[in-house]
Amino acid sequence: MKLITFLGLTLIGLFFIVPNFKKEIHPKNSAMISSSKRVVSAYNNLNANHFQIPNLESFSEALKGFYSFKEKGFFKKDFLTIIDFSLSSRVKRLWIIDMVQNKIVLNTLVAHGKNSGEDYANQFSNTNESNKSSLGFYATGEVYQGKHGTSLKLDGLEKGINDNARQRAIVIHGADYVSDNFLKNHSRLGKSHGCPAVPVELSKKIIETIKNKSCLFIYHPSKNIKGTTKLIS
Repeated sequence: MKLITFLGLTLIGLFFIVPNFKKEIHPKNSAMISSSKRVVSAYNNLNANHFQIPNLESFSEALKGFYSFKEKGFFKKDFLTIIDFSLSSRVKRLWIIDMVQNKIVLNTLVAHGKNSGEDYANQFSNTNESNKSSLGFYATGEVYQGKHGTSLKLDGLEKGINDNARQRAIVIHGADYVSDNFLKNHSRLGKSHGCPAVPVELSKKIIETIKNKSCLFIYHPSKNIKGTTKLIS
């Protein structure tokens, strides 16, 4: 009986002196978890509106950046445009999402730069006359009339990644080589000089919807957004 009592007291003592190994969640980690949950929730509840939805990877990066840049005052309109250059030019890889309604309002074809690749874009540049697409986050600018008709200027928001966009005349415009007919004849879209060119018949609608400080994000898995983004000054 004394032995049983001794063992019982010993176990009780150990219970109180053994340290608590439960890992505390750092506030920063907690914010990251909260942000991830917010993204997954938005994705799961995204109203496809009869369109194909973007991949989770591109959507996740786009949404996190959208929230971050919007908090810093870069965007005035609640539209998020995602271009996923990990996808073939033969598929509709541009999405416009109404962030208030969490609803896709448009999904269409989009071209990449002629030196970025053939069917798939895999090379990117921020350099003048490279004729390559640039990745990352942009704020849409003003509308103007150019050689491609109604066009939309873009301002790159990431230093060294796309901040030469305006100087390079990287804009959204319509192009005949972004069409189902071109696809049928060439098995891929035509290519631009680096601009995200869109179908002619949709160009004005796209530009009118996203002009004047909305978010545009061009995704490719070769660019790790996390921890690398340097904002323009």
